[in-house]
Amino acid sequence: MNFDFIIVGGGSAGCVLANRLSENGLYKILLLEAGKKRNIWSSVPISFATLMNNPKANWLYKSEPDEGSNFRRIEIPRGKLIGGSSSINGMVFVRGQSHDYDHWSQLGNTGWSFEEVLPFFRKMENFSSGDDAFRGRNGPLRVIQPKENGLLYDAMFAAAREIGIPKNRDYNGEFQDGVAMTQATISRGKRQSTAVAYLNPASNRKNLTVLTNSYVTKLILKGNKCIGIEYLKNNTPHKVLANKEVIVCSGTINSPQLLELSGIGDAEIIKDKGINVKRNLPGVGQNLRDHYAPRMKWAIQKKGYTYNDKARGLGLVWQAAKYILFRRGFLSLPAAPMRAYVRSREGLLSPDIGISVNPFLITDGVKLAKESGFTMAVHVLRSESTGTIHIRDSNPITPPDIKFNFLSNESDCSILLKGMRMVRDWIHSDAMKDIAGVELAPGKDINSDAGLLDWVRDNAETTYHPVGTCKMGTDSNSVVDCQLKVHGIRGLRVVDASIMPTLTSGNTNAPTIMIAEKASNMILEANS
Repeated sequence: MNFDFIIVGGGSAGCVLANRLSENGLYKILLLEAGKKRNIWSSVPISFATLMNNPKANWLYKSEPDEGSNFRRIEIPRGKLIGGSSSINGMVFVRGQSHDYDHWSQLGNTGWSFEEVLPFFRKMENFSSGDDAFRGRNGPLRVIQPKENGLLYDAMFAAAREIGIPKNRDYNGEFQDGVAMTQATISRGKRQSTAVAYLNPASNRKNLTVLTNSYVTKLILKGNKCIGIEYLKNNTPHKVLANKEVIVCSGTINSPQLLELSGIGDAEIIKDKGINVKRNLPGVGQNLRDHYAPRMKWAIQKKGYTYNDKARGLGLVWQAAKYILFRRGFLSLPAAPMRAYVRSREGLLSPDIGISVNPFLITDGVKLAKESGFTMAVHVLRSESTGTIHIRDSNPITPPDIKFNFLSNESDCSILLKGMRMVRDWIHSDAMKDIAGVELAPGKDINSDAGLLDWVRDNAETTYHPVGTCKMGTDSNSVVDCQLKVHGIRGLRVVDASIMPTLTSGNTNAPTIMIAEKASNMILEANS
């Protein structure tokens, strides 16, 4: 069976493409997803805590030990269901800074300046306070700014003001600087994944076919052209051909894996795994970037203001009732309800540090701790440390080898330390003196740069924003061009977070959706 366009991966980008490419009714579209159609808990915002460890909705990848994590293996949750990671993430909506996209353009990626991507950001969103020069109001993806308040948030705003961090009405507007309640892909108390916002409205189109539990194992190449894919469904191999294009939307981990399994990548790596080289592209699997975040923790003197308190006994019953009846309370909120973007020093063009405020303490990864407190996560917005993702062997089921190399860049270490000391200043302000208790982690006795960095290497985690392994560009390590076409292979594009040349300043789901919107437009124009 033939289709015009085959989309590999029904995640944050794939659902967008499936909607937009099928919209005009002119093309036959096939969307393949390795996971299931849905998870019953995905719609409840707080469910991200359990979905992070759920093998039915998550690839459950882990990194290889390296020096940046004191040779720990770090968990890397990635969505394995329709909607991909947008169906299991913390629903935080951050576009990043205009500087991020202008930098992409300066690297030679024509068409990717902020001015050129802004229309697609506006096109994709339905922001509750939108419809100005920077924000959209008529798109499919609903975005809200929660109005949850309380003593902790009020004190945090006052404390930020004390140390010179202003309040920002819209960090996705003209400027990112400041502290704000978190904007989120939530509507009426329910998660707005790309499955909900994009795929569901298109699901009845006769020209769109969606296959779940269908794991793509190989791209079919004829000379220098991609003509189709091979996939497994119920352990049975299948083959399907594309009349126009195959579009890989498998994400930062799975997209380079699929390219290498198909003979596209570094020739030496591919040959070593017993795979015939179809196209030597040394950049495949290189340039892995992510936000590495230490979680600083404090006890709280005031009870009743953290999730740890609210989730106990009758409090949890009340929160459940509040959610069921009114779609309110902490069950309806994103992962980090408050955040700040700040500059590590004067003279910078834009913020280089991100800080999230989490009104809870967790243990064993995602479980709420018995004690009450809050967490401040800090990360370098545009980390320069890079890692790799490569196949281990020729078996498509084998998880790839993932190496982050966090803190391998000295500037990342310096900026992170400044961010951690800024967080301490924030919490030690007058506005927090009756609220913040003892510093639980790293602890007040760890003060030296070396001591803090050792603690970070022992305890920090990824913030689940991997990008860059099929980067867009014109240099020898780029994988796709500015049209997202794979260099040297006709009929093949990559459309997901893996094409980002550098990290954006914040959570990466919104930029990934923008990339898919822009790619859809480019594909339709090329075939008009």
